[in-house]
Amino acid sequence: MRLRSKRYRKDHDKRASKPLAVDEAIKVLKGFSKTKFDQSVDLVCHLGIDAKQADQAVRGSLAMPKGIGKSKKVIAFCGEGDVAACKAAGAIEAGGDELVEKVSKGWMDFDVAVAHPSMMGKIAKLGRVLGPQGKMPSPKSGTVAPDIVTAVKEYSAGKVEFRNDAGGNVHTVVGKLSFADADLKENINAFLEHIRRVKPAAAKGQYVKKVCISGTMTPSVELLIEAAAE
Repeated sequence: MRLRSKRYRKDHDKRASKPLAVDEAIKVLKGFSKTKFDQSVDLVCHLGIDAKQADQAVRGSLAMPKGIGKSKKVIAFCGEGDVAACKAAGAIEAGGDELVEKVSKGWMDFDVAVAHPSMMGKIAKLGRVLGPQGKMPSPKSGTVAPDIVTAVKEYSAGKVEFRNDAGGNVHTVVGKLSFADADLKENINAFLEHIRRVKPAAAKGQYVKKVCISGTMTPSVELLIEAAAE
């Protein structure tokens, strides 16, 4: 705590000593010191998986019911017939060979790349460029989709991707501190329900071990996880 700011230490002392129900946790989070910007609300799940085992990986995407309070720059690898529709849906760039060439030369001014399945052969060579930044389209993450226009709409509106890290944790954004309490609660519950739905069959024992929420510049608040929901 010695390296933390005075404000952070003050907020840390306000935290409950035990896990809280979602409603209570949101109130505590909003009671922390205010900042000059609208902080994002982050959620972290510690899962009972062996992250070294491929059959226990947790990865996917979810469109939050109340959005996340920000849009994303999306590009779409698609056929010529879908270019206009993808751009109308929110893509900042859309196309085939020319877009592949532009990205291969180092253009990376976008947050998410989505692709039609028919384009995977053409964009395979971009794995070395997009892979390290987590931007390579993948069926598992939902960024490869036959309905490319809907995919563009969802990701432009803030659809989130997630995957477990080496410690078995999954991180995501569930909104902004300015959101109504009910909207934050709905997003949090939607994400937790989704995480439970994608539980790997190979994962044994307690699956959701710990869940915390925090603001961009606040301490975390632990959520109460009911065993009945496992």
